Amino acid sequence: MSHRLCWPQTRPLRGCVSRWQSVAPLVMATLVTACAGLPNPDNYAKPVTHVITDTENTALARRVEQWYPADAAGLSGFVPLAEGMRAFVARVGLIRAAESSLDVQYYIWHADTSGQLLAHELLQAADRGVRVRLLLDDLEPAGKDTFLSQFDTHPNISVRLYNPFAYRGNRGLGFASDLSRLNHRMHNKSLTADNLLTVVGGRNIGNEYFNGLAHTAFSDLDVLAVGPVVNAVSSMFDQYWNSDAAVPMAAFARADDVAVERLSAARSQFEAVARSALASDYVQAIKGASWLEQMQLDQLTFAWGSANVIFDDPDKPLKREVTAETHLAPQLLPMLQNAAREVLIVSPYFVPGDTLVEFLAGLEERGIQVRILTNSLAANDVGLVHAGYMRYRKDLLRAGVELYEFKPEPGELQRNKRWTGSSTASLHAKTLGADARHVFVGSFNLDPRSVALNTEMGIIIDNNELAAQMRAGFEQVISHSAYAVALNGEGDLRWLDPAAPGSEPLAQEPRTTWWQRFVVGTLSLVVPESML
Repeated sequence: MSHRLCWPQTRPLRGCVSRWQSVAPLVMATLVTACAGLPNPDNYAKPVTHVITDTENTALARRVEQWYPADAAGLSGFVPLAEGMRAFVARVGLIRAAESSLDVQYYIWHADTSGQLLAHELLQAADRGVRVRLLLDDLEPAGKDTFLSQFDTHPNISVRLYNPFAYRGNRGLGFASDLSRLNHRMHNKSLTADNLLTVVGGRNIGNEYFNGLAHTAFSDLDVLAVGPVVNAVSSMFDQYWNSDAAVPMAAFARADDVAVERLSAARSQFEAVARSALASDYVQAIKGASWLEQMQLDQLTFAWGSANVIFDDPDKPLKREVTAETHLAPQLLPMLQNAAREVLIVSPYFVPGDTLVEFLAGLEERGIQVRILTNSLAANDVGLVHAGYMRYRKDLLRAGVELYEFKPEPGELQRNKRWTGSSTASLHAKTLGADARHVFVGSFNLDPRSVALNTEMGIIIDNNELAAQMRAGFEQVISHSAYAVALNGEGDLRWLDPAAPGSEPLAQEPRTTWWQRFVVGTLSLVVPESML
């Protein structure tokens, strides 16, 4: 049976990784009768710039050349970054190693310890002559304009915002006054140094993504990549950087701002943060370390293989039809369609819809085992997403799909840290595997928002070693850190704990209150899929 995967266009209102948000600002904002418009492009400069490719004479280029084995010509090399601190140090290492350019693209950049430390590293790189291009989405709470404007005044730093809101004050007012922009966000995550090395994956910039919070953390995955795949990431970045959707931060600067004073204030703030964090794990991990020591490259082995960077068109929100020319999802589909034995799906926000359920059922009919790992209700930081996902559990299970839900507190486990990270409270990695050969790592969730609204990116890697590592990590998680969801003889859902053999199956969502179950269950019945 042949199946075509195509999600319908939707207009959901939820934030992709945000917690429950109050709708009060939106309601209040409806009383606003006028709002500011976006700056006129005729009134600000937006030079077209491109990746710096002339980097073959840098120290980093010479180091990269040494890493290549004799039989890896034309291939790309990859190192998985699952543990949070290691992922943070990798980013610091790339920034410190850069001699020509840093291209940085993120959905979220928190102004917490990790965010400010990385900003400080970018500032120091700019001070030594490195060109820094920083492209951020504009969904985060308002109030960062001063910080970003300060940053942007450096002669070697340029900051642009993707699809910015015209109203720069209260973000709730911005949402309500410009609802057309609310849903069209840039969810991409990449950091590229000298067009030679890049980090791509699911992590935003914030303490919770780097094991920096004791009470909240995300289990996530990035890859450090070298080789031709880096050129493809750089080309993608150029498309976003020069797109109409990317607006220079300078367009929002106040006329009375004094650039030198603003940059001086920013530098003082960053240095103060760095001093206050000297005792933190972050700083201890990078303090006094050389590039090789930071990255432990003398202890790591790159996995070499062919790779394909796939991404959404920067103007995707304006496209009415989901096509392979403009959308990531159709580019990812062949990896799943061509599987012969097994498909593994790790998606923290999983709302398949009828079309994807039918597609996965078709794989099962062909004898292809499909196993899915997503968040349990207790581990999901977006309850509305779970309300959408729970509608499809029974249909998936009846089709033969294996379904696992991540525990909110996995505990201390002997796990494959290369692919699953440390014990965490919520799953955030977005990874797919096929036949222990192909692996996808990126920002893409299997839900309508990622398919039709947000821009996404990722890398499909053809490498047996990485695929085997992913599979081993998947097995470890479902054995110790997840509930197996099943149907009993009466067709009712049951949750089994593989880590507690012989325990009684649970008849309700584990580790939740009756009120949580009531609210999410009600939402599942009444909220249309277009709102998810």
